[in-house]
Amino acid sequence: MARIDKTKMDITRTNAAIDALLRVTDNPRHRFMLQAFHRHRFLEIAGRYAEIFAPDMTVERPVYHFNYAGILTTLEGADAVKGLYGHWAQTHQSIFYVEREQIAVADNYVASVGDFYQQVLGKSLATNGIKVDDENAYYLYKVYGTQQIWPYDDRCRLVGEDVWETGPALSEVIKLDPADVVTTEQAAAMLNPLIKSLPKFDEAVMGRARRTA
Repeated sequence: MARIDKTKMDITRTNAAIDALLRVTDNPRHRFMLQAFHRHRFLEIAGRYAEIFAPDMTVERPVYHFNYAGILTTLEGADAVKGLYGHWAQTHQSIFYVEREQIAVADNYVASVGDFYQQVLGKSLATNGIKVDDENAYYLYKVYGTQQIWPYDDRCRLVGEDVWETGPALSEVIKLDPADVVTTEQAAAMLNPLIKSLPKFDEAVMGRARRTA
């Protein structure tokens, strides 16, 4: 059972690469997408997943493709994705850490490559074919070089996620000491002060107030 280095496993630093890119990004559209990406990740970790599906953040029918942690699936529609996020939040599996992340932004997508850790219940790993010695314990599932592409529509709303574990044979399963397990409630307490509202799209990206009929 491993004691983790809490100086590295700090969920408040999960968006550090986004913050760094925002500091050097002037394009209004790119800035809006990075801000939406930033907000989405912190909302997910904090268990506030319902807010991700606000009309200004996500399209009505998002599509997610996963090839990660033994999960090979496609989720279609908000209800399917909410089901996954809800399960993770209720079981304290929405906790993510990241190291060595690089992020790129284009007009209709954000791409990320980095080493990701997810706090996962042993039973979930076992269900997905990953060997553990205690299904009731929590583990960190570490993936080297995880690749993610998040496409966005013309109004910078998330269209879905493509998450790919490029080298599953290199992944690590690290059993956590119970003292190091982070609950969703603890994550929310840490992240709520850091979760920022999005600016109005038309003002931030188009440079004008949106006309109403």
